[in-house]
Amino acid sequence: MTKKRIALIAHDNKKRELVEWVKYNESSMLKSVVYATGTTGRMLEQEVGISVTCLQSGPLGGDQQIGALIAEGNVDILIFFWDPLEPLPHDPDIKALLRLAVVWNIPIACNRATADFLFSSPLLFSDYKRKLPDFYAYNTRKIE
Repeated sequence: MTKKRIALIAHDNKKRELVEWVKYNESSMLKSVVYATGTTGRMLEQEVGISVTCLQSGPLGGDQQIGALIAEGNVDILIFFWDPLEPLPHDPDIKALLRLAVVWNIPIACNRATADFLFSSPLLFSDYKRKLPDFYAYNTRKIE
């Protein structure tokens, strides 16, 4: 069985929902490496009791830290419960994070229903190898 590397993020109004979802999926989380932004990670450790690598709070750079983990190939799944009704000062960081997840072909769940579908998939703990984009031409292009 493959150990998945899962990144968890939740905006303030969605933290409670993410904690409940993680409790529901605790057995899967225990078989995974879990990363989370600061406050969310601390809540998960305290309330669920799972081991979490806590990064900075989202507005303090945690979203960008998770983006860097994605770009380095160290995240397999991104669960990001974001609040579409709340304007956020770090919105550019959030867009950059979501962009990186799409660029590197990482499965993303932005709500509970999608997260449930991802975690009920037989691919979750299989040896599934996502198709990585080929950026050779982009990386070797001539710069004028």
